[in-house]
Amino acid sequence: MRRLFHHHLPALTVIALALTIAGCADQGGIRPQAQVRDTATFDAGQAIGQAGAEAGWPQHAWWQAYNDPQLDALVQKAVAGNPSMAIAAARVRQAQSMAMVAHAGELPSAQLDAAIGRKDWSDNVYYGASFRDKLTWNNTATLGLTYNVDLWDRNKNATERAQDELHAVAADARAAQLDLESNVVRTYVQLALQYGLLDNTEAMLKEEQKILDLAHRRFTGGIGTQLEITQAESPLPETRRQIEALHESIALVRNQLAALLGEGPGAGDRIARPVLALHTAIGLPSALPAELVGRRPDISAARWRVEAAVRGIAVAKAAFYPNLNLLAGIGPAAAGGGMLSFLSMKNWQTTYGPAISLPIFEGGRLRGQLGATTAGYDIEVEHYNALLSQALKSISDQVVTLQSVARQQQQAGESVAAAQKNVDIATRAYQRGLTDYLNVLQAQTQWLRQQQIVQQLQARHLAAYAALTAALGGGLEPAAAPGTETEAAAGIASSRTLKAAAK
Repeated sequence: MRRLFHHHLPALTVIALALTIAGCADQGGIRPQAQVRDTATFDAGQAIGQAGAEAGWPQHAWWQAYNDPQLDALVQKAVAGNPSMAIAAARVRQAQSMAMVAHAGELPSAQLDAAIGRKDWSDNVYYGASFRDKLTWNNTATLGLTYNVDLWDRNKNATERAQDELHAVAADARAAQLDLESNVVRTYVQLALQYGLLDNTEAMLKEEQKILDLAHRRFTGGIGTQLEITQAESPLPETRRQIEALHESIALVRNQLAALLGEGPGAGDRIARPVLALHTAIGLPSALPAELVGRRPDISAARWRVEAAVRGIAVAKAAFYPNLNLLAGIGPAAAGGGMLSFLSMKNWQTTYGPAISLPIFEGGRLRGQLGATTAGYDIEVEHYNALLSQALKSISDQVVTLQSVARQQQQAGESVAAAQKNVDIATRAYQRGLTDYLNVLQAQTQWLRQQQIVQQLQARHLAAYAALTAALGGGLEPAAAPGTETEAAAGIASSRTLKAAAK
């Protein structure tokens, strides 16, 4: 019994020392400080609660609600041709490869090392007369097998961390696509606005030209003055300048659309005038904000990175424990003889056995790594919490904007009607000589301003709908039905892994 105890004493000593050193991983208060907020703790606010009837989540091709075939084609072309989409796809492939590299750490590895060397000895007597003018061979070949016994799940957690990062990068790619779709729609709305303003300004120019013609007729008839003609001519150059500026804006917006398509400016020249018609009522899904985590790709990516940080903490803690490898090697080795003589059976040798590595003194490196990894987890958690709060703010902002714009549009329509009536009255009074041209000019200026406000409000309505759709996460792919693997991989971390981070 005593001999047995003495036989196992070194092993027991090593194990006790390993556990003592490993215990340092939990010393010093190196623990996560941040907590993932439950979506139920967020108050969605009155704007979201009073947004209207249940509208469901945005459809896949959400931009089709604008009823403009040209916009549909532009969005599809941008997704297919914009370099940012290719970059996002490359990053996904890169993350897939890194996940494969991490998974390889859980599997056995084999490596063949072979060397065949021939040596021509020198004539130096230092080596002895027996080697003078002789050739010798030193040949080896070894097939080595290595397997890491993942006692503390270091390799497993490293693999799962790489998988979580892959999910996050895939969500980043979807976020980049949603951002591109939204940018195309908003830029297209801006193009429609410029055309609308151009229509108003050209209509104003026609009215000013009519007043100038009337001033000339009144002067010819002897009831007008040269001052009236000068006053009627004065606004024409400024109006023509505004028209030229709007043509410039249209060209620049077309160039911007072409860049979003990933093509040259020539592609923008072929873009026709938009014919947008949005008739969608304001409404939000009833599941806000609970399901927002799985719908918005940027929040999904942030949640996956929280998961990856949890795995990173587990990997950092496992570094405090012993690392056990199983090694085996087989192959021939021989010195002297011919090039292939070492392949004979008598020269074959085998080696096998365990190898253990144990951190004893590393100057605080492992504690520093654990502290940095834990702080990284806190950063990812707070980033996720901030994104969720910002997402709810964005949704509320767009709902408020859409509701306010709807009311402003009604009031602006009434103002346009009143301004048009004022222009007609002033023009008839001027024709009869009952008022001067300044009253007509003032009435026309007010009418133009109200027309521009109508166009701007319409553009705000169209842009706010795109912003609201983006804030809701856009539309999922057609295959991503509720309950599928895609939704399950949306970034909803399990309580088990989150609790593991706090241990």
